[in-house]
Amino acid sequence: MTDASDAQLFARNVPGLTQRLQRAVVGIAGLGGLGSNVAVALTRAGVGTLILADDDHVALPDLNRQYYFQTDVGRHKVEALSAHLRAINPDLRIVSHLVRLTPETITGSFAAAELLIEAFDQAESKQWLIETWCRSYPRRPIVCASGLAGYGKTDQLRVRSAGRLYLCGDEESDQHLGLCSARVAIVANMQANVAIELLMEAT
Repeated sequence: MTDASDAQLFARNVPGLTQRLQRAVVGIAGLGGLGSNVAVALTRAGVGTLILADDDHVALPDLNRQYYFQTDVGRHKVEALSAHLRAINPDLRIVSHLVRLTPETITGSFAAAELLIEAFDQAESKQWLIETWCRSYPRRPIVCASGLAGYGKTDQLRVRSAGRLYLCGDEESDQHLGLCSARVAIVANMQANVAIELLMEAT
């Protein structure tokens, strides 16, 4: 992409946003309904480098809420999502890790990230990720999600912070209610919006 086309891509950005975000390195742990949509939002905002980690494949039931397409079914999510993000911004730098994230692999995979997006499904995975990241990088923020199942009740979605930890969602709804694209995307974009705000504050 030329400088001229790059300027056009982000011509409608908030003044000063593009210059800061292009220097940013953001890690996304998990590329499902939250992570894939966060990645798209951050790419469209102008984040320069994304570190993506997931070991899962795209399956047909994912398509009701995740940023994938019928032609992606069977592909690794890191591969499919990287292609979609580069279709938005060819200059985006992507560091992809086709790895099952564990307390042992999380720190190394995201060592270069100045901010981490937690995008896991299971509560126990969320817990060890938060604990490991906070212990390894106590000054780096982590943006999490909890409570995004069901539909409607938009007014119950909120952002709560505790130190360098930011939690998006209603903190109550259980996935047994089912997952609707609109509500999942709202929480994912709340995570992206918080991340952008934190990056701008760190200018």
